[in-house]
Amino acid sequence: MSFFTDLAHQYIDGEWRTGSGSWDIIDFNPYNGEKLAAITVASVAEVDDAYRAAERAQRDWAAVSPYSRRDVVDRVLRLVEERHEEIVAAITEEVGGTRTKALYEVRLAREFLREATQLATMPEGRILSSPVPGKENRVHRLPVGVVGVVSPFNFPFLTGIKAAAPALALGNAVVIKPNQNTPVMGGGLLAHLFEEAGLPAGLLNVLITDIAEIGDALIEHPVPKVISFTGSDRTGRHVAAVAGARFKRTILSLSGNSALVVLDDADLDYAASAAVFSRFVSQGQVCMAANRILVDRSVQPEFTEKFVAKVRALRTGDPTDPATQLGPVINNFHAEALSGLVDQALAEGATALVRGSTRGNLVEPTVLAGLPDDSPILKQEVFGPVALLLPFDGEDEAVRIANDSPYGLSGAVMTENVERGVRFARRIETGMIHINDSTIQDDPLVAFGGEKASGIGRMNGESTVDVFTTQKWISVQHGRSEFPF
Repeated sequence: MSFFTDLAHQYIDGEWRTGSGSWDIIDFNPYNGEKLAAITVASVAEVDDAYRAAERAQRDWAAVSPYSRRDVVDRVLRLVEERHEEIVAAITEEVGGTRTKALYEVRLAREFLREATQLATMPEGRILSSPVPGKENRVHRLPVGVVGVVSPFNFPFLTGIKAAAPALALGNAVVIKPNQNTPVMGGGLLAHLFEEAGLPAGLLNVLITDIAEIGDALIEHPVPKVISFTGSDRTGRHVAAVAGARFKRTILSLSGNSALVVLDDADLDYAASAAVFSRFVSQGQVCMAANRILVDRSVQPEFTEKFVAKVRALRTGDPTDPATQLGPVINNFHAEALSGLVDQALAEGATALVRGSTRGNLVEPTVLAGLPDDSPILKQEVFGPVALLLPFDGEDEAVRIANDSPYGLSGAVMTENVERGVRFARRIETGMIHINDSTIQDDPLVAFGGEKASGIGRMNGESTVDVFTTQKWISVQHGRSEFPF
């Protein structure tokens, strides 16, 4: 099977279809510019088709035994394991990530599939006491119905699995709109795997389209009860406003501006390695990436020397080459934007300790220091291989700098004293923070999400059950109530 020939279509109600929109999305390999596929976008009519099919199929699916739903997800897991190498190669081709990144993505996707098999049987009913004599309160967990999922380009296979698998396991139907840069890894491949695993038609639909064609139809449509969106905070604000006006639940995983903090007692070699990985993995195109590296001034010279040496040793190039550590960014527009951002910071007074060149979509690492306190780059997400080094004097100043951001997704603290690190971490305004490790972490059992402009809600484990189910109170009056009139 050729993923980019056979799966580059709309998938609606169990059928592979050609969109009826007015233009084509061209799927390119971001490293060599090779055309992988051309896909005519879905129209507003096809958005309606997908949601109506999901609505019809979900009613019967919710009544299916949780064990049968679990078995479908388990078969998807087996298929991913069997086709591991094909999927890794295809991720590298469409996303431009290195093999190491693709291996990580597929491994984590398998873990989330395993967790989804457990979630299928997790929801439990409860019987609660009542102050009313003879009253029995039963609280049932039920699927929400239909879930709309908008996934990003950076980890398209993982984020699609992470939302679709638990939602389906819990008895819902799903409509996915993958990012137009990764329509196959984030959409077509998921549909194919679930189809082959025996998922009934209509329960998983894939719409390859864009707001330029459908406007807000995906969010405004009356069928979906939950919208799961992963992307920028700017778009996320719009999704939240449109969905909220229609009383839809949203789960938003948005931008980050994470700080990795090196305290004065840190192992500097280890801290430098953690900082390089946290900033430059997947070309820095990760919402949890460490935009800002904060270093205690007492160890700043030594740490900077070690960090810069490691950055200079990074190899940027062909992502299929095992020696490559940074592949291309997703497209030329993004590459040019990153170069402009660095040029602006330098014009404002920053110093480039490392200044990488840009060749097409290949953006070499850059390290900036000496940034003015009011530099705009300090307050925004830099979705690329640009590191910002910031000194601080003592923990209180480190806390102030780390929290001086509109975002609060992830973070890390490097210290030889674990409990000192925990005390420090509790003061940082983030949804997640890690002691002596990378800022980039995800775990199927642990609540994932951010504070401030980094999102709303949590995913993973029990949090996922909360997102994709609703509670219904059914009371039973044993005997007769007495009514006042």
